[in-house]
Amino acid sequence: MPSIRLIMRSSASVAMGLACVAALAAPAPWYYWRSQIDGKRLCAQTSPGAGWTRDSAAFEGPGCQPRRRVIVVPMR
Repeated sequence: MPSIRLIMRSSASVAMGLACVAALAAPAPWYYWRSQIDGKRLCAQTSPGAGWTRDSAAFEGPGCQPRRRVIVVPMR
């Protein structure tokens, strides 16, 4: 029968492994969704449900906003 110390060590290792995987997760992209009933558009990360189709490419910025462009001007 495994000892309690072995069980604690194993569960701690599993928890640390899951925390590492979660730290590498990226946020979900945003999409425009179009209603098949009345043609309205909605911005969301996941499908609002049945009757909606994805209507745009993925946006990396929040709320269907394009990612800000950063211009770096080198100093002389």
